[in-house]
Amino acid sequence: MWMHFEPVHAVTYFHPRARAAYEAVGLRGYWRGYFAGRAAPFGPVDAPMVIAAFFSFAPAMVARAVPAVWRLATPQEALRARLTGAVQALAEFTYELPESHLVEAADLLEEAAGRVETAGRVLGAANAALPRGEYPLARLWQAATTLREHRGDGHVAALVTTGLDPIEVVAWRCRLDQSREFHQLARGWTDEEWAAAEQRLVENGWLTAEHTPTEHGRAAFRVVEEATDRAALGPWRALGAERTERLRELLDPIASRCRTIIPPQSPIGLPAQRTPTGQATAPAR
Repeated sequence: MWMHFEPVHAVTYFHPRARAAYEAVGLRGYWRGYFAGRAAPFGPVDAPMVIAAFFSFAPAMVARAVPAVWRLATPQEALRARLTGAVQALAEFTYELPESHLVEAADLLEEAAGRVETAGRVLGAANAALPRGEYPLARLWQAATTLREHRGDGHVAALVTTGLDPIEVVAWRCRLDQSREFHQLARGWTDEEWAAAEQRLVENGWLTAEHTPTEHGRAAFRVVEEATDRAALGPWRALGAERTERLRELLDPIASRCRTIIPPQSPIGLPAQRTPTGQATAPAR
């Protein structure tokens, strides 16, 4: 289900209309829009709150944006901009679908989002508390966002149990199957911080002396992924297997179209799509 609602949420990061909506309220530059839009449900918070909740970003990178973004746009303006941009993006991808399709998808996804357990999940809770959207696409996007941030909060909680700090998590994953060149820049860590993190990973048994993942690291990572899935199960148990499957069918054409704008390398971690023949394909830029 994550692979079906995550792309719906992700239009806010990758669609030109989303960028334009942020710029229209004074949030010029990709990262101003990102930090203001994603943190806006908290209100005008300072950097420490965002560093803690977002987890994987270098504190210095966050501090360059927060709280300065609130001098450019209030949280309320940022929320309106992110919803406007997301709805405009989704409208471009769904104009061929019947209104009844979008209404049913929004109803089911909204019901699932209404069943999230918010205790201990700050981003999920902040998004769940936002007013209900007025139109189907607004409701669809907000529900996808609540579910996405709820799942992310559970993932962060699972990562904390490993004893790794944020940069160690990012550095280890890049040794497993991601690109350091991309993720180091996207999360703002310096070369010195990265080298120190990898040395700690070697000392803690997550990497070998040659900086390849150890079996200990791989096993611990599997435990994290399993715990993330368990923590995210509540809404789908509440919705039930039959209606969850119906929602998956409804989201499938929407998610597939949204994924066409997600770059092959992105921090959100979606695996490559598969063609009808089963061949993996990277999302188009």
